[in-house]
Parts: sequence; C-alpha cells; structure tokens
Amino acid sequence: MPRITIDGTVYEFEGRPKLLQFFLDHGIELPHFCYHPALSIPANCRQCLVEVGMPVIDRETGKPKLDENGQPVIQFMPKLQTSCSLDMADGMVVKTHRTSEKVARAQRDTLEFLLINHPLDCPICDQAGKCPLQIQAYKYGPEGSRFEFLKVHKPKRVKLGPRVMLDAERCINCTRCVRFTDEISKSHQLTIIERGVRNYPITPPGVEFDDPYSMNVIDLCPVGALTSIDARFKARPWEMSATPSITITNAKGSNCYYWVRDNLIVEITARANAAVNGYWLPDEDRLDYHRFNENRPDGPEVRRDGRLVRVSWEEAYDRAAELLAGIDGRRILFLGSAYATVEDNYLLKRLAEALGADTPVYIPHIEPGHGDGWLRTDDRTPNAQGCQRLGILPVDEALVRSRLESGDIQAVYVLEDDPVGSGLFTAEALADIPVILHYYNTTNQTLAVADVALPAATVVETVGTYVNCDGHAQRVRPAKAIRTVNRVLMQEIGKSRLDQHGTPYDRWYNEKHQVDCKPSWEILPEVAERLGHPLRYKGPKYIMQEIAETIPAFAGATYEAMGLEGVRLAEIGAEV
Repeated sequence: MPRITIDGTVYEFEGRPKLLQFFLDHGIELPHFCYHPALSIPANCRQCLVEVGMPVIDRETGKPKLDENGQPVIQFMPKLQTSCSLDMADGMVVKTHRTSEKVARAQRDTLEFLLINHPLDCPICDQAGKCPLQIQAYKYGPEGSRFEFLKVHKPKRVKLGPRVMLDAERCINCTRCVRFTDEISKSHQLTIIERGVRNYPITPPGVEFDDPYSMNVIDLCPVGALTSIDARFKARPWEMSATPSITITNAKGSNCYYWVRDNLIVEITARANAAVNGYWLPDEDRLDYHRFNENRPDGPEVRRDGRLVRVSWEEAYDRAAELLAGIDGRRILFLGSAYATVEDNYLLKRLAEALGADTPVYIPHIEPGHGDGWLRTDDRTPNAQGCQRLGILPVDEALVRSRLESGDIQAVYVLEDDPVGSGLFTAEALADIPVILHYYNTTNQTLAVADVALPAATVVETVGTYVNCDGHAQRVRPAKAIRTVNRVLMQEIGKSRLDQHGTPYDRWYNEKHQVDCKPSWEILPEVAERLGHPLRYKGPKYIMQEIAETIPAFAGATYEAMGLEGVRLAEIGAEV
C-alpha cells in the first residue's frame, strides 16, 4: 500500500486523495480558508502551504538513493505547495508548520497580507468566537500589524437578499460563496466584482440573492463578511449551547444544530451528514425556529362549563381516562402523527390495541410543488415513513367523516396534530364528542373543541426517532429544558459547557422560557395506566429497542446504532 510521511510520521493511503483532505480525514490540523470538500479547488488563499519532497531515484537501479544513515535522500520542491490541490503520491514527504520554519513563516506572512485591509471589528462582528480567520490569526499569525496606512474601504451592511447581509470590508476573497451558487445551488446569483484588493462578492445588477439555499453561504464564509439578517446581533457563540438534531419542515430530516440562549432557540445551522443532507440546509429549515419559542402552552387544561381550565397533570390524565373509559374501543378514533416520534406513535398504537380500537391513522400534509428533488420535499412532515413502518397509514378522509357523521365515532384521540386546522374535520363536527389532544402550540385550531388539552414536547424538547423519506432513521435530543423534571431529558439535554448540562448558573438557562409540557412517551403511559393497561418503559431508548426487535421494518434501529448520523433501514414492502 502507498505510504506518505507527514512530519516524520508514516501513513498509508489508497487512491490519489488530495493532501489537505487527507489531513482533515485524519484529524491533522492544517490552516486553510478557501478549501471545502464539496466545492472546486481554486487554491487562492495560500494558507494551506506545505513543504513537499519525493525520494531521489537512482536512474541505474531504479531504487531510491540512500544517505550515509541508510535513509532515502529527499529532494524537496523549490517552492511551497498548496496542499488542497496536491495529489498524494507513494513515498511523498511532507513538512507542515510543525516541523518547517519555512511553512510557519509562510502562514504568518499570508495572514499578515489578509489582515492588512481587514477591519478590526471583532468586538461587534457576529462571526467572532467562531471565525476561522480570527482563530487562525491567533494560532498562526503575526503578533501585530506593520501596516500603518489607511485601509481600503468597501460597501458595508449590504442586503444581498432577504436573508443575507454583506460586509465587503471583511471579505478575504476565498470565493466559497460564489462557488456555492455556481456549483451546488446553481442559482448563479453571486459573482466577484472589481479587481485586486478592491474586489468582493455581490449580486449582478438587478438580481436579488433569494436562492432557497442562500443562507448556506453564511456557514461557508470563513470570516464575518456574510451574516444572517435574521440572527444578527442576537447572541454570541459562547452564550449559546449547540445540540445536534434534525429539522422537521419536511420529510428529508436534514441534520442541524439547534442553538439555544436563555432557553430559547435562537438559530438553526447545518450539520454535515453525507447520507442525508451533505453539508447543506435549506433556508426554510434555518428559519423554522419560531415555532419552538412562540405560542407555546402553559400546562394541561380540561374543559369545564364550556371553557378550558388550567389543571394539574394528574387531573388531566384522570379526565382523559374518564372520557375514554365508558366508550367501546371500536368507536374511538386514534389519530397518530407524522410530526411525532416513532416512540410516541408506537405507544399510541399499543394503547389503541389495548382498548380494542382500530389501528391509528395519520393525517398527511402534502404540498404539491414544494419539493425540489434535493433537500425540500412535498411532504411537510418529518416522520410519515416512520408511521407507515409502524402500520399507521394515511387517513381515509371520506371514511372517517362518514363515520363521524353517522355517530360511529364517539371519541377522538389526537397525537400532536391538528385535524381541524388541516381540514379533516370542522370544529362543529367535533363539538359534541370528547376530544383528547396532544399539541405543541396554542395556534392549534383543534384546541377550541378539545376536552383535554395535553401540551406535548416538540422535537427540541424530547428524545425520540424519526425516519426520513429515504428510510434513514435518526434520533433527536433535547436542546432546551422544559418545566417538568424528567431524568431521561436531563441526561440527554444539550450542553452549554463540556462538563454539565444547563443549570441556573448558565447564561442560557431561563425559567420563564420553560414550557410546561411533557413528551408524549411520558403522557401516554399515564393515560393507559388509568385505563387498566400498563404501558410503562424506562425511557424512549427501551421503547425503540422493543420496536427494533419486534417490527422487521425497524430492524437495527437502536439508539446505539443510530448515534449522531442515523442508520439506513431496509426498504419497506407493500405489507407495511
């Protein structure tokens, strides 16, 4: 197998990988700006320079020449090479800044050039704290600047479009943003104008940067030149916690980080997963955080004298069980949800079976034409395939309406959906029968006719599993705290520091922003137990373990197997 020597350490490799990518794959830090694994390689920032040599080959023997110590004689190239564009070769010897003063000096000089006209506005820059230029300047740059002249000024606070702001003075011309619109989104809405030290990225005349994936250039930008109009000046990285999870605006389940400050979701950014979304995230996913902060419920309610009244959780459970207890299970309609986790839907299905009811169904939320064949889908729910793998199929709207009109349905149990808002039922049609509702937001229209309203934890407050449109099972973790104490959630919650989860001493902890809600996998066993059907588990991990062991469509989907990147499940057949 071919070998390469990097700073005296020998590595084996296969094929002809680029040198910088090999460094990144093996956890070897090498500063760089313009390179990105998913984009073309312009090699224009010159920050990834290394010293490269090859063994001298004896023309007569065809073997490497050896020195007096028996080691191959290495002939280094006269100039430093850009590691991002250099193909690796057998026998290659590489020196980085760790072993070469020449490379270290080149990195210092390159950074000094980049910083000559760069504004010294780190204190007010949104990128500060997570800025590659800032980090590398501290680690590899000069201690100070020798430039004592007026800096070049460029346009500032330029709205490229509805979501991205440009500060051209900060740009270091890595061209990542332009390459993204040319090669990935293919909108071609950005270009470089002017020449030399005066150039910067901008939209062509008359063009607005409204690409549905425009905010990816914010992640790509290695400085603070491109920032989010929505998130500007809201919080600094060190004030927030970042929790790995998935987005729920559609059936793709793109991987993301939920950023939390004061127990509110402040921002959503992309998380790389080659099997799902690559390095990218649609703008609609990034701007979807308001649903987790606004119009949230304030505890369970039951209907008394025609209006919903705030009660304790125990009273709400008792009332829900009381409403269901006197009804033949075959006359109870259980509505699962493509918004809810696999674990929640599984428990609902088990409760329906215990009461002798039909298997739950779910309400599809399809928006024809919304999908683009990439990271947006016509299906606007994150777990439709998870429901189908459980045997929970789309609702037959005509059938359930006729059953309701004929009086065949005498109670409705809704799991984390809105049958009135979706048009399945009218409020008048549900006015005379008991309705038990698990819901996320007070904007839920079914709330107006609910007899028991049980606030449910959202994807950023629970633990559970979702299956995307490609059959990729992924687990989620709580990014923010809820008012109810739950050991499972406390153990899993996103961490603001490496040593502990949120405490009253963390900047992002705020009791006023804690919603009085519970995961449905905690609510359903309480209701089932009051109906005489024990349904308790140690936690969602054990629910999913049972699902993986008993339902072939979920084989292998344990929490350990899913990890942070999920696991691809076998295709489901028509029998599911």
